[in-house]
Amino acid sequence: MGFSDPVDRDAKEGRQGVGDSGERAAVPEEAAGEPPTFRGVTSLVLDVKGRLAIPSKHRDALIPGGEGRLVLTADPSRCLLLYPRAEWEPIQARLMAMSSFNPKIRALQRLLVGYADDVEVDAAGRILVSPELRRYANLDKRVVLVGQRNKFELWDEQAWQVEAAQAITFPVEGLPPELSGFSL
Repeated sequence: MGFSDPVDRDAKEGRQGVGDSGERAAVPEEAAGEPPTFRGVTSLVLDVKGRLAIPSKHRDALIPGGEGRLVLTADPSRCLLLYPRAEWEPIQARLMAMSSFNPKIRALQRLLVGYADDVEVDAAGRILVSPELRRYANLDKRVVLVGQRNKFELWDEQAWQVEAAQAITFPVEGLPPELSGFSL
């Protein structure tokens, strides 16, 4: 799937192009072989059973063909990662092909694959976040879904605010060399 300018495409198709929370969403366009691109920050609420409603603006791209197969796993940053199953499988294969004799690799294998949970999207567009994953990421009620190209990060709202505050106070002299000359 590729993406066109949502304003242009929406205008052609007579749609407004605004997502559930008011921000513009990428509008998928048919293109063979291209994975979806997820971006944006959306505040959401987990219900009392730990279910999370996937925003409608991302649902079609996240669940291609309506199959509803996703993988939710832990991230070392104490958030969760939500992948379409097709995006997760090669990551898991590469990680598990690495030597488990290296303690750092083994720890990452235990974390990412050990916590990985196959989740299904129900008829209401929700996924169930297991109690183990909710505990790991300290998810209570208010959460934030953050698009990261081929996946989403799922954060506790307060933890996300701390993370975002740290990102905007990052010292310029401390930037990684890969960002040298990078501008927005």
